[in-house]
Amino acid sequence: MKKFLALLFVLLAFSSACFAEGLKIAIVTSPNDVHDGGFFEDNYNGILDFIKDHPDASAVNVVEKTGDPAACLKVVEDVAADYDVVICVGFQFSGISEVAEDNEDLKFVLVDTWPSDPNGGVVQVENINAMTYREEEGGFLAGVAAALSSKTKKVAVVNGIAYPSNVNYQYGFMSGVNYANKHYGTDATIVELPSYSGVDVTGQNVGGNYVGSFTDQANGKIVGQALIREGCDVIFVAAGNAGMGVFTAAKEAKDVYIVGCDADQFKDGVNGDSNIILTSSLKIMGVNNKRILNEIAAGDFKGGNYLLGVAENSVGYVKSKDHSSLSDEAISKLDAVLALLRDGKIVPASSNSGTKPDNFVGLDID
Repeated sequence: MKKFLALLFVLLAFSSACFAEGLKIAIVTSPNDVHDGGFFEDNYNGILDFIKDHPDASAVNVVEKTGDPAACLKVVEDVAADYDVVICVGFQFSGISEVAEDNEDLKFVLVDTWPSDPNGGVVQVENINAMTYREEEGGFLAGVAAALSSKTKKVAVVNGIAYPSNVNYQYGFMSGVNYANKHYGTDATIVELPSYSGVDVTGQNVGGNYVGSFTDQANGKIVGQALIREGCDVIFVAAGNAGMGVFTAAKEAKDVYIVGCDADQFKDGVNGDSNIILTSSLKIMGVNNKRILNEIAAGDFKGGNYLLGVAENSVGYVKSKDHSSLSDEAISKLDAVLALLRDGKIVPASSNSGTKPDNFVGLDID
């Protein structure tokens, strides 16, 4: 009997290892594919890093091009049976709860939102690992960097659509500028164009500068040009592929810098023999995707809803000299701010915090 149990254990271990090595992974994105140079690509890079360590694993990008949540859900339903792991990237996929419950043997990773029930209430599902990020912390770092680096003393943030995560970036940026003005004497003005103000999911006007899309580069360029005409020389761009239009406007102007979003966007900032990237605000998603895939491979997957930020080493900024234009003084001050964020002494305004960019927790913290 002992020999039989030992043999059974070996066979189970071998079977588990084979499954881990041969994981079939789908990354479902909408409306862009995984080569967007930012949000989706960072998620995909984590999968590719996993595959380097598990060569028998494979990944396919399935793209839903409309961005409609119902269409996104249908795509997930259609592909679920063909894969071992389905990674859904974006708020549009919050409704996958029933699909996951109907496919309890599959593992689902949900990025940038938590699963919801048919009435929109947040739920936890045993086979869904859902990660949201403290975008307001990344926005805060971008705002401090912009205020410290602007020569015209006019800065701005450009967003895509006023969904909660995008409003978090906006409010975080504004909080960072206000903090730098108060503690570092930067005296920067946040430029908001009323014609491009955003309306959030509750119908509230949140101000800012919204393209109205995550894909419309032409309108992104128009918004960028309008801000540059107003004198902005540092712009934080959190607008997905539409933000590439803002990049173009900056490249065509003179002495205008961009703060990238979600991933290191230095390569997107190349402009002849120069570069328009000041720094990039990082949402470190790929590393977490790789971690979860490793947990699946090891049989240690845990479902649940997780909020990740600076304290979890999941939000940061680019400070390397070869991928940023930050001064040594700016880096020193940003590192000090990063420590305050990590310790919870600064809690920037966000879409659901009940605070605003001019009265957030920690505004008086030195």
